[in-house]
Formats: sequence, C-alpha cells, structure tokens
Amino acid sequence: MTKTPPHGFLHWVMPAMLGMVALSALMSGRDLSQTFVELMSAGEQARGPVVVWAQRLVSILLVAAAAERVINHVAQHRHLPSPALAIVFVFYWMGTVATPALLGSHPLLSHEYLYTLVIGFAAVLVTGAEVDRILSASRTALFAFILAGVLLIPVMPTMVLDQSYAQGLMPGVPRFGGLAPHAVGMAMFAQAFLLLLWARPFQRNWLNLLAWVMGLAALFLAQSKTAWIAFLLCALCMALVRHGSRMWRRMSDPRNGAMGIFALLIVLVAMAALLGWIVVGDVDAQWSNFADTAQGAQLISMTGRDQIWAVATEEWRASPLFGYGPGLWDADFRAAIGMPHATSAHNQFMDTLARAGSVGAAALVVYSLLLLVMSLRYAKASGGLSLALFVALALRSISEVPMLLQGYGTELFLHLLLLVTLAAAASSHAHVQLARSPYAWGATS
Repeated sequence: MTKTPPHGFLHWVMPAMLGMVALSALMSGRDLSQTFVELMSAGEQARGPVVVWAQRLVSILLVAAAAERVINHVAQHRHLPSPALAIVFVFYWMGTVATPALLGSHPLLSHEYLYTLVIGFAAVLVTGAEVDRILSASRTALFAFILAGVLLIPVMPTMVLDQSYAQGLMPGVPRFGGLAPHAVGMAMFAQAFLLLLWARPFQRNWLNLLAWVMGLAALFLAQSKTAWIAFLLCALCMALVRHGSRMWRRMSDPRNGAMGIFALLIVLVAMAALLGWIVVGDVDAQWSNFADTAQGAQLISMTGRDQIWAVATEEWRASPLFGYGPGLWDADFRAAIGMPHATSAHNQFMDTLARAGSVGAAALVVYSLLLLVMSLRYAKASGGLSLALFVALALRSISEVPMLLQGYGTELFLHLLLLVTLAAAASSHAHVQLARSPYAWGATS
C-alpha cells in the first residue's frame, strides 16, 4: 500500500502573508485619509522594530514551508503536476527578475528576489489532494482579515476608513480600506474572498450568509469601480462554467421555448436601448461635457497614468533589452522624476517593459498566454475558479502590477491562488491519465 504523502505547511503561506499585511497596518498608526499626502513626502516610510522582526519571521516561515514542499516532492520522486507551468514560471522569473537584476542599466541584487521563486515553484507542485486545504485556509484567513477591519471601525476609524474620499458614487460615505495598504487593495482581497467562498463555502449556512454579506459589503464600500466590474465579470465566468451548459440546454430545448424567448427579448431590449441612446442622445456633446469635468479628465488620462507610462517608455528606450532593473520606482527614482506617488507603472506590461526590457516583456507574454490556456482548459475541473482568478488577475494588470515577482506582498496573493488552482487541476488530470494507461510507471501523482 502506498503511503499517503504529508500535506506539509504550504497552506500557511497565504494566512502568513495576510497576517503581515494586517500587522503592518496596525503598527503604522496611519490615517487612511492622509495616505496620499504621506506618499508625496520624500523617502520610504519607517517601520517599527516589531514589524521588522515579524517580517523576518514570516519570511523564514514562507521559505521553510515552500522548501519543505519542494524537498518532499523530490524525495518521493513525484511527477510535476504540469511541466509546462513549472518551466514557464521559472522562465518568467528569470526574464523579469534575475535578468534585469544582473544585466539591467541599474543592476540590483537582493535575497528577497529569491522568495517568489521558491514560493511560486512550491505552488506549481500542489496536487489535487492538497488544494482544498490551501484554498480553505486562504478563504478563512481572508474572512478574518476583512472581519478585523470591520471590527476596528468604531475603535480606530481613521485607520480603516478614508473619511475624506469624495470621488466615489456615494457622496459622504467613507471609503473602507480595512487593514489593507489602501482601499484598492481591500477591494482586491474582498474579490478574492468572494470567489474562494463560492468555490469553497463554509460548512455552516449561517456562517456562509455572514461571510457573503461581509465580503460584498467590503467590496462595495471599498468604492473601487474597477473592482466592481472585475468581480461581476469573474462571477459571470464562474456562473457560465458551472451552469452554462445546463442553461443552454434549457434554452435550446424545443419543449421549453419560454427560456429562449426570454433571453432573446433581453438582448433585443438592450440593443434597442443602445440604439436609441445613440440616435436620440447627442453623444458627442455628452462626451465633450464629461471630458470637461474633473472625473472625465481623470478617466481620459487614466488618473495621471499617461504621464507615468511616458516615463516608463523612456526608461525602456534607454535600455531596451534588459530594462532599468528592479530598483525602478523606488524612492530615489520617484524623487528624481518628481513623481513621489508613482510606486509602479500602474500597468503590468508597461511596468515589465520598463523594469525588465524586451526580454522581460516577452517572458510576460509567454507566461500570460500559458496561464490563459490552462485556465480555460481546467475551468470545468476547478468549478470555474481558474478562469475567474485569471480574469481577476488580467483585469488588475491593466492598472496595477499583480504579476510582479520581487518579494512577496499584497499583489502576489491573486497570482499564487491561480498557480495553486492550475497546478492542482493539472495534477488531478495527470492522475486520471496515469490510471487509464496500461504502461503507467514511475511516480505517484
């Protein structure tokens, strides 16, 4: 009888990362409404000794958990769940981290760059037997993270609420940031939590109801319109994967024509409304009036991102092959260009192009295409979670850098969840293929 392999400690990686984010916020004594003002000041924000030592302990925990997973995998002579995913992930890390760190116009080496290589490679080794434990632990940690932020509202309102926010669709309603670095980060965490809750619900109904209410409230009150749209698209992906074929059968069933007629009527009404708005409404005048407003100007310039992208383009032109290097957008660089708020290029492709050059950008394209193909291939096996997570990652890449592999932080969360989901689905698929083959030999899945 084959001994069941131990599950290790990889399920502690996500909770440890969230715990570090929460501790940093708690120990900062911040006023969330002053975050932008503090960012405009020169230099990096100082961290207390508690946060520094906690960071070191969490780093040791993450590396130890990931190393244990890799060593255990090798010791048991197990196959890679997806050789393509493992190889391309390493290729992506080499192209976007190692190469610019060594060959960029401003080379910079740091031990922190190795964390994502070890942790990410451990994630692509996850099997179907382990994924439930990891995703459930991530879901529970996110629930605790959001709940802690809510409970701090009456105690430390300035730490978790931006009470000066006036650019949302709800005038006078504070923006909820919780214990995330900012409200946009909280929206991302809430979105990930709701997707995991759908895929891995709690066992008790009352707890599920509470979790859905709290997750949706956090997403709504974070007041990130981009996150709202992203969650709707992700939810639509999961719903189509889970129920699309059944709905299509019902709509195409001649014995149940009411469903098809109803869907057709919805499409016709939507098209008629759009056509009427174009014909009756003065679209050019409406767009001109909107462009003259402050919100319209922000939308056209992507909230000032056009200027940041211009700087990123110049840095790529200065070093087109290997880019500027990992230090792009650090405090010294921001001070030099007079943009203290530009902590990244606010676009994954532009950031990679400037930071890692054409080599890194090519690695990003290859890696993203593989993630897309695998997300589609294993959408059904993962209950739609792989596709929903990829869509969330792709949409966030438009305005942020969630695929950056320089140290672990807020943006790495979605990325790791997707890697774990894809690896586990690939492992389960490989196990079925080996079981069917009369010539199966070698290692267990």
